Amino acid sequence: MKKGSRLGSMKKSTKSSLTTYLLALVLFLVPQTLMMTGSISNLLKGLLVPMCAYVIMAISLNLTVGILGELSLGHAGFMCVGAFASAFFSVCVKDTITSVWVRLPLAIIIGGVAAAIFGFIVGIPVLRLKGDYLAIVTLAFGEIIKNVVNVIYVGKDSKGFHFSTESAAAMNMDIDGKTIINGALGITGIPRDATFAVGFVLVIITLFVILNLIHSRDGRAIMAIRDNRIAAESIGINVTKYKLIAFVVSAFFAGIAGVLYTHNLSSLTATTDNFGYNMSIMILVYVVLGGIGNIKGSIIATIILTLLPEELRFLNDYRMLIYSIVLIVMMIFTSSPALEGFREKYSPKHLLKNKKKIKAKEAA
Repeated sequence: MKKGSRLGSMKKSTKSSLTTYLLALVLFLVPQTLMMTGSISNLLKGLLVPMCAYVIMAISLNLTVGILGELSLGHAGFMCVGAFASAFFSVCVKDTITSVWVRLPLAIIIGGVAAAIFGFIVGIPVLRLKGDYLAIVTLAFGEIIKNVVNVIYVGKDSKGFHFSTESAAAMNMDIDGKTIINGALGITGIPRDATFAVGFVLVIITLFVILNLIHSRDGRAIMAIRDNRIAAESIGINVTKYKLIAFVVSAFFAGIAGVLYTHNLSSLTATTDNFGYNMSIMILVYVVLGGIGNIKGSIIATIILTLLPEELRFLNDYRMLIYSIVLIVMMIFTSSPALEGFREKYSPKHLLKNKKKIKAKEAA
């Protein structure tokens, strides 16, 4: 019986994963087809790569918020680390590594690893504690990293790299010197290597890693900690270790989202809108409205709420009013117990089950 139940559980998780992959594929093929036929506006075309970055952010944050059960309010900080680390690398090597297919994968690895290192540093002291300390610390981290980037000046000349926190002139570079990070002005001359196809591939990789983690032994341990920390500790689960695994993986993919985001731009600055508190809250809204712990829901909510403001732009004054109404309706739809029962009752799985019961009765 146990073996059969395990097999049934594996089939269910596999079906859920395949459905998620299929959803991602459909959501890639639709805009790709529209682009090939010229049926999509330039404005929406420009949103496709950032949308992929936001989807990766939402999936990775759902690992922390939905699967681990910890609140993070500074997820954009890890995105900022990945963005600037990868942009710095790409600007430095764009003249020596001319192949996009070599330069971009290296930038992705560097951005993800840099964000993961910061996630590890932030997580070690905080994840040992109980309570909402992670939310406070990540909020502070997100604001600190954004402000630190805005006062850093890094340049390169024939003598090597130069660093300052005062101004570009304070680096005292030679005439052939070039400023790479210019304080609040950020980084310019970034190669625009990111495409919608690259974004789709990164979304699939993110889904593959996170879904496999969720359905693995480590994933079950992480969810056990979320459901009951005391019970998890009592059966020998190393709580800090598994919390750290989930948080570092989440930070790693937030860094990758930052790489994708920044390589769609020619210049990068750390502002409140793209790497500050507003961005972190926006991604958290996507996760909550899609359903905490629901990966498919995060993807759908991110796409709808990214495209909706632009699609409603022609309504001018009423655009944000309609957007707010949609947010409220989605919140009710995803969290109302009555609607959850309604969705379960009329889901294809439930209807198919009832159909089989009716056929069995008729056969009897």
